[in-house]
Amino acid sequence: MRLVVWLLLLAAAAVVAALTFGRNDGLVSIVSGGWRADLSLNLFLIVLLLVGALSLLVLQALIAVLRLPRRAAEWRALQRERAAQAALRESLAESFGARYARAHKAALRALTLHHDLGGIDREFAQLAHLMAAGSLHRLGDRARRDEHLHSLAELRRSGGATRADDGARLAAVEWALDDRDPERAATRLADLPPGVARRTQALRLRLRAAQLARQPLQALQTARLLAKHQAFSPEVARGLLRTLAGEAIDNAHDGQQLRQCWQQLDAADRRDPHVVARAVSRAVALGLHADARAWLRPHWESLADFGDTDARERLAQALVEAAPGLEADWLPLLEAALKRQGQHPQVQLAVGAAFAERQLWGKARQLLQPAAADTRLAPPLRRNAWLRLAALARDQGDAEAAAACDREAAALCG
Repeated sequence: MRLVVWLLLLAAAAVVAALTFGRNDGLVSIVSGGWRADLSLNLFLIVLLLVGALSLLVLQALIAVLRLPRRAAEWRALQRERAAQAALRESLAESFGARYARAHKAALRALTLHHDLGGIDREFAQLAHLMAAGSLHRLGDRARRDEHLHSLAELRRSGGATRADDGARLAAVEWALDDRDPERAATRLADLPPGVARRTQALRLRLRAAQLARQPLQALQTARLLAKHQAFSPEVARGLLRTLAGEAIDNAHDGQQLRQCWQQLDAADRRDPHVVARAVSRAVALGLHADARAWLRPHWESLADFGDTDARERLAQALVEAAPGLEADWLPLLEAALKRQGQHPQVQLAVGAAFAERQLWGKARQLLQPAAADTRLAPPLRRNAWLRLAALARDQGDAEAAAACDREAAALCG
């Protein structure tokens, strides 16, 4: 299509030239002293155009010669810039290939070339320093790594923000955590801009810092934010939250600390049977049986909602541990639980232990015997049932039955 357009334009130009110059019989006379030359107007115009074109070519050639030194300098600068970019890419590739010494050398070469160019690209310098520091961190050279971090901080203070600033800050936090220095990590986390601090990677680093500093409650709050951002799969998030809540509970060394910790837990944590069982165990260890039963009671009121065998087992074990001093107002609740979930050995064991605590020996034995013999129950719980049956037998003076129950309990110790 373009060729057709050019042909049409050329044909139009030929027609115009033929119409304009075909009948042009004008003359141009050039007189100089006693010399005279007569030229046709057409020839004069052609010569004039040729002279103009030749003059333009000569002028352009002269300008090109005069610009040659500057163009040579620009070409050399361009070659150095390409070499610097190639060195930075090489550093990145070597770093991903776990050749950290080579990556460090390539990053230093990129910095040298950038300095030769005048050092005007601050973001390039930041990236080169970041690659060099990362390589030195992998090599365990913390002193030289910190020198590059200091250079990054100076570059950040010397001009406006760049896209590399956030990466440098987050890398500094991660390296502090790798050095197992929670105080330095916390300081650098506090220096993060609000927008950066809300990113998933920043929250992951905050979680690691809290765990390293042994601050399970803060770690639990951060892990919950990560779970809301879907940073973990549901199963991993559930396990992590349970673990951190358990660590927070175990860190309580007296009753007041345990109560404060329980109040600071999220409502979802207080509804988790595994967390409740952990809190009950810790409360029983600190002698807070009443608090343990108060935390446990809502779960026994809604025991029918738990279809998970493991959850029922944890709640049953928690009630067995918290049974000493059981109040009489628990009996209707236990009767209702037995009516709804009485076919489960975990419920039989817990309710039987509670009845034994209230000295309802007959009811307790009717529930503990099938629970102790049920292989679906975990061996530690079955052993607990046999031991309670042995205690009941001794209270009634049946030494032979007590010895038999003790043998069954001993057989489950392995």
